[in-house]
Order: sequence, then structure tokens, then C-alpha cells
Amino acid sequence: MRYRRLIGLVGVMVMLPLLACGQGSGGPPEAAKEKTPASVGAPKPYAPQDFGKLKGMAGFSDKLLDMHFTLYQGYVKNTNLLLDQLQQLAAQNQTASPAYAESKRRLGWEFDGMRLHELYFGNLGGKEPLAKDSKLMKRLEENFGSYDNWAADFKATGAMRGIGWVVLYEDPKSGRLINVWINEHDVGHPAGGNPLVVMDVFEHAYLTDYGLNRGDYIKAFFQNLNWPAVEARLGK
Repeated sequence: MRYRRLIGLVGVMVMLPLLACGQGSGGPPEAAKEKTPASVGAPKPYAPQDFGKLKGMAGFSDKLLDMHFTLYQGYVKNTNLLLDQLQQLAAQNQTASPAYAESKRRLGWEFDGMRLHELYFGNLGGKEPLAKDSKLMKRLEENFGSYDNWAADFKATGAMRGIGWVVLYEDPKSGRLINVWINEHDVGHPAGGNPLVVMDVFEHAYLTDYGLNRGDYIKAFFQNLNWPAVEARLGK
């Protein structure tokens, strides 16, 4: 799947210079200029968040975190790049082009890679266990029978073969909590779900410090969960 996406992105990058020069466009340059959206009030580009406060965290070397931060920043950059490319292609009447289609398909992967990393880093850096009298503890007990049952299921999901994410999702409609496996970044999200606990299980999240021992990485992740940040994500 990753190789197929890579090939698609290469195709996009090859075609964009041609489109910018007007080759294969569906109309004259003047028409494209007329369709260019006004810059007034345009959305601002996404900016990478600073998670440097996590450095020094037990179980995560600074080398690993610096590498992971750099990778996250790449998702932010590529999300902005794709949004700009799609806007340009639409202005050039190129919505039926392969470049437009591949950029559209790629956007969800890059955007989810950006946002999931923000949620992941955002729920790290904690030092205290989940309070027994907290709202989230009560919800976990209602949905899984006990905190330990939830944690065992979450960890088992993270130990499955493959690359991706494990997310404790809240269904806003029913209030149900569900541990979900997300393949890569963009496959498996429950529609409308509210992510609470987010754990990265791509190799880059742990290989530097733990080699192939994903279990020890998951243990370190749990030891550093920022429960107040997680509980703040609960629906009202």
C-alpha cells in the first residue's frame, strides 16, 4: 500500500510542473486566473506544534523524539503542499486530471499523519496514573468492566502485527468507548468518532530505543500517558 501511494505521489509531482506551464490545461491561462480564489480571508497554512517539552521523558530518548518530531513536521509540510496543489489544479480546470485525483487521495493520508501525531504527542508527558474517581475511569469501567480490562485490550491491539495506530475512540452518539486499530494513518477510523488515547505503533515510534520489542515500548507509553490531556478530550 505504501509503495502504491509513493508511486501516485511521484506521478503528481511529475505532472504539476507541466500543469503550471499550461500544458494539457482545460482552458486558457486567463480563465484559470479568473477562477483563482481571492486571498482575502483564505485559510492559514498549518503550522507544526512544538512538543519539545517531552524531551527527557523516561523511556524515550531525545534522539528518538527528535527524529519523530522531524517526521511529524514533514506531514504538516506535505498537507500544506497538497492543499495548495489542489487549489491550483482546480483553478486551472484540472479536476479531471490524474494529478488532481492522486493529490486528493494522498491528502487524507498526510492530514491524518499530521493530526494523529499531534494527538499522540499531546497525550504524552504525564507522570500520574488515571485518578480512580475521574470521569474517564468511570467510563472505562462502564464500557470494559475495569481499567485493567481496557488496558489489556488496548495493549493487545497495539501488539498486533502491522503498522499503524491504536486509538481509544468515543462514539459521541452512544457514548460507547472502543479500542480501534488504524491501518497506516487513514484506514479504519470510525466516522464521527472522538479520539481519546492515541498510540503510534509504526516502527519509527520505538525502533531506535526498543528494536523489535514493541511490548516494552507500549509499557513506556502507558507510563507516560498524560491522563488530564486525555480526559479533556471526552465529549461533554
